[in-house]
This record gives sequence, structure tokens and C-alpha cells, in this order.
Amino acid sequence: MNKPREQEALSAYLKILQNKGATDINLERRKQFVDKLIPAIEQLPLDGFRYREAVDSILHTFDVVEWPFFLSVIREYYHFWCQDFKAITNIHRDTEYELEPSQWTPEPANLKALWEQLDTEKFTTVENWPIKAYIHALRQAGAEQSLVDTRVKLVKLLIVRMRTAPELNNKFYRLTVDTTIQLFKVKDTRDLFLAVVREFFYFWIGDPEAQNYLFSDKLFSIL
Repeated sequence: MNKPREQEALSAYLKILQNKGATDINLERRKQFVDKLIPAIEQLPLDGFRYREAVDSILHTFDVVEWPFFLSVIREYYHFWCQDFKAITNIHRDTEYELEPSQWTPEPANLKALWEQLDTEKFTTVENWPIKAYIHALRQAGAEQSLVDTRVKLVKLLIVRMRTAPELNNKFYRLTVDTTIQLFKVKDTRDLFLAVVREFFYFWIGDPEAQNYLFSDKLFSIL
């Protein structure tokens, strides 16, 4: 008898990680999380938006301290669930793939205090460059000033939180997102933050086609 697609995806996911040297404890921790996720996705079409909704309903049953690790599991398992063979191959070939979460996290912060601090915060030329490109693209897309202001402030929040990262790369960008999302208690605000950092990512890495990702829902595989 064939396994349900979710169990097949889980088996393939764990097998690759086992081949890359994951410990039994590491594999079991991932398996326990996915086992809790499966009932919420087993009847869903292979759709990133619906997957995110299911993930959100499950994630809040876990302590926020564990979110960074589980968010990485969510991203990785998604590729196996939707049979994204290109992404799966990349995971398999990545010799620098980290099985254990990074020891670095942004400094603890109070969201209200940090939000107020952003109005007077100074940003370097390097930090300002993608921010200005993002602002320009939003205006070119016809965004109202209030929308631009809110999105830019969320971007600045992310940048400030990322300043102590050992490196400025994709991994620490995602880790900063994962640890910052814990600060938002309201789902709508949390969803907005995720939408903003997904589209800003392309400006941050200097993608010349970054404007094409504004207000797009096709960004799940990035973050």
C-alpha cells in the first residue's frame, strides 16, 4: 500500500538529512514537528498560500523560542511536500548545509521601544541603498505614502535587528526574520511583516528584477 504523500515527503526529507549526517535526536525533533503539521495539510492542494495558513495554525502551539528551528523545517519540508525536485537537489548537494540551528540570534528587544527608536535611527550608506531602491519601486508601483511608510519602517526594523549578525548573507537574513516575527503578537501584523521582508529580500541582495516581486505571493520558497 502506498504511503500518503505527506508521509512519503517526510521519509524523503529525513532520509536526505540522515545522509548528510543528522543525529537521531535532530531527525526525531524534525519528525515530531512535521507529524503535528501533517493533519493540517494532508487534504490541501499543493499550494504555498494554503500551506502557510496551515503552518500558522500549528506554529502557535510551540514555544516562540523554538520558532527559528521549526521555521527552517517548514521551509525545507515544503519542497518535499510539493515535489520541488530542483530545490530538493540543491539541499542534497549543498555541502555547507547546516543541520543544527545557528548559535547567533539578534539581541532581545521590546517591540514598542524598538519601533519608536526607528524614527531617529541613523542608517549607513550600505543599509540605505536597498531601502531607497525599495521606496522608489513602491512609488513606481503606485503605492500610497502611508503604505510606503509602514513597509519601510518594517524593513528598518529588520535591518537594525540584523546588525550584530556574524555575516550579512541569506542565512542570517532568514534567521533575523524568524526571530523578529516572534515580537509580533497580532497575526495581521505578523503577516504584513513577512510579506514585506519577502519582497524586500530581492532589493537587499541587489536583484535587478526586484520590483517584479512587489506585492507577490510567489515568495514562500525564499523565506
